[in-house]
Amino acid sequence: QVQLVESGGGLVQAGGSLRLSCAASGSSFRIKSMGWYRQAPGKQRELVARISRGGSTNYADSVKGRFTISGDDAKNTVYLQMNDLTPEDTGVYTCQLIIWNLPLENYWGQGTQVTVSS
Repeated sequence: QVQLVESGGGLVQAGGSLRLSCAASGSSFRIKSMGWYRQAPGKQRELVARISRGGSTNYADSVKGRFTISGDDAKNTVYLQMNDLTPEDTGVYTCQLIIWNLPLENYWGQGTQVTVSS
């Protein structure tokens, strides 16, 4: 069984920064990718950023240039550095892990609240 532990959410003023982390643990597994999704009140969950095991990344257009996703392969951990936050970034941020299997296996963290005040 794979578990994800997230940390780093909180309350910050507009223009501020936060760093989220998500650590994967459990029995032997091979990571395909890790990423962050967010869901704002009344809105659908959306992909914020994703990083593959090989290091390739993709971002939502709304966060490009402000957010950076990175990974520590040795620790099976992914980080999301969020800079220049705006109230529109407010939401529950949830870590996603996809591991190699047939079929691929998908795991979710418990979610962490990010609130940006104006």
